[in-house]
Amino acid sequence: MVKEIERTGIPVVHMCTVVPISLTVGANRIVPTIAIPHPLGNPSLDSEEEKKLRRKLVEKALKALETEVEEQTVFED
Repeated sequence: MVKEIERTGIPVVHMCTVVPISLTVGANRIVPTIAIPHPLGNPSLDSEEEKKLRRKLVEKALKALETEVEEQTVFED
């Protein structure tokens, strides 16, 4: 689905826990997340730390959306 949305001219960020799968399906902008059961959080953190973690991931995804890419790109830290 990521590729089809991008074909219409809308940039997409694929946030995922297993980057090789995202690469296989052809996602252009890939942001690695935390873990399969909790991709955008960590329940072992206190609420303030988890909020910071989530904000960091969302900000990274927004930066990826702003970035022109010519090929598949993984946005690491």
